[in-house]
Amino acid sequence: MSLTTSTPARPRTRGTAAALLAVALCVSLAACGGAGKKAAAGSGTDASGAKKLVFGFSQVGSESGWRAANTKSIQDAAKAAGFELKFSDAQQKQENQIAAIRTFIQQKVDVIGFSPVVVTGWDTVLKEAKTAGIPVILTDRAIDTQDKSLYKTFIGSDFVKEGTSAGQWLVDAEKANAGPVNIAELEGTTGSAPAIDRKKGFEDLVLKDPKFKLVADQTGDFTRAKGKEVMTAFLKAHKDIDVLFAHNDDMAMGAIQAIEEAGLKPGKDIRIVSIDGVKDAFQAMADGKIEVVVECNPLIGPQVMDLVRKLKDKTEVPARVESKEGVFTKDKAAAELPNRQY
Repeated sequence: MSLTTSTPARPRTRGTAAALLAVALCVSLAACGGAGKKAAAGSGTDASGAKKLVFGFSQVGSESGWRAANTKSIQDAAKAAGFELKFSDAQQKQENQIAAIRTFIQQKVDVIGFSPVVVTGWDTVLKEAKTAGIPVILTDRAIDTQDKSLYKTFIGSDFVKEGTSAGQWLVDAEKANAGPVNIAELEGTTGSAPAIDRKKGFEDLVLKDPKFKLVADQTGDFTRAKGKEVMTAFLKAHKDIDVLFAHNDDMAMGAIQAIEEAGLKPGKDIRIVSIDGVKDAFQAMADGKIEVVVECNPLIGPQVMDLVRKLKDKTEVPARVESKEGVFTKDKAAAELPNRQY
């Protein structure tokens, strides 16, 4: 019987162990090269390793269903385009937007976009963006400036036209009425472009006829809660309101609550004209509580991203791009309701 002996195994060196660990990690990640690409894509590059276009966007806030739909449209469209989106919510404060734009400039984004809280007070920060060579897009709301070179384009609605469309419906609807027709107006955020322009479009048309009387007007800040609060005050001060013109649907919905709590019937005791086109307003129209809604389309994300790409490529863009919109009366509401995306 022979005995065999074996030589004891030599311990692995630290270098060998490290090498084996590295191989194991590569295998577990499917491939070292692939893992590197994924990491790069998450840090400002796409799957091919190319640097992503970076778009800095400052939203005015989240004051309404319309605004929520607008934000989602921007976010979804940026993702679909493969852009890196740096998003900031200004919470209805101009100082927050100015700070956000300055941060975008420091971050050296490719393009800046924002929906301004108010129309004035932007020249200084936009001159900083221009000096940095970063093009600016205005979305939804315009600004008041003498220097049009501070931004490249505006995309959104014609707010004066929206107010005029609302006024034209009222003039036509009350044609056979000798009057007086007493109107209450729930205005949007003071100093904002839609509030200024919708008021102008509506009043310039309607108040030409002396039978129409504006008996109450006050801001409701585009919110449902404030719309209800202000309408409650209107009803206590004025017992003879025939028509409510609301600058947006959220204020109109709040006003409906106030009208019903006062023991009145919206759509019968007080006729309501509104602007935006959110799903809740279409349901209210179908229920006979709102007479007409002038559409203001929030789903402009894809159009915005098209402009962003063109500006990055230094392609000429139009100074103004309008969104497509319509006017809907209550007899069309039930049929259109399933088509509402917001």
